[in-house]
Amino acid sequence: MVVVFFAEGFEEVEALGTVDVLRRAKIDVKMIGIQSMTVKGSHGINVGMDGVFEDLGSVDDLECIVLPGGMPGTDNLKANDKVGKWLKNAEANGKYIAAICAAPIVLAHFGIMKGKKFTCYPGYEKDLPNHVHVSESVVTDGKLITARGVGVALEFGLEIVKHLKNPITSDALRTQMVMRD
Repeated sequence: MVVVFFAEGFEEVEALGTVDVLRRAKIDVKMIGIQSMTVKGSHGINVGMDGVFEDLGSVDDLECIVLPGGMPGTDNLKANDKVGKWLKNAEANGKYIAAICAAPIVLAHFGIMKGKKFTCYPGYEKDLPNHVHVSESVVTDGKLITARGVGVALEFGLEIVKHLKNPITSDALRTQMVMRD
C-alpha cells in the first residue's frame, strides 16, 4: 500500500497526478487527510480523502509514503508529529519515501534519510543541509524518491511505479499516457 498524506494547501497536480499514475499501475493507494476527510489544495480545490490517520493500519502494510508539495501544505505536513512518526517508522522499516517540490523539507525537519541525494523546488535546497542536492527533475537514492515540482509530477509517479512494480510497467504507462521518452 502507498499512503499519500494530504495537508491543507497541498499542490493539487503533484498530489493527484501522482495518485492517478499509481492507480493506473494497479498500486493500492490511500489518500490520507492529516486532519479531515476533505482537504483544500493550494488552488482552492477540495478533495475527498480515502481516510484519516486513524484509518491507517500498520507500517507492515506500507510500501511507500508520498508527500506532495505546495504551500502552505508543506508547512502543515512539517507541523504534524503524526507525519513525522510515520516517516520515521517507514525509514526504520526500509520502506520507500517520496517527496516532491517543497515537501523534501519535511524530511529534513524530521531527520529522515540524511546524506541522501535529492532534488526539490529551486530554492528549498538550502533547507536540507544534511542532504546532497542534485539539479535533476527526479532523483532516486536508495529508498528516497524526490522531484522538483508540478511540471514533473507524472514523471515522479512513473519513478515510484518503476520501483514499486518494475520498469516495464512504468514504460508501458509512459506510452499509454503519451509522454515523452
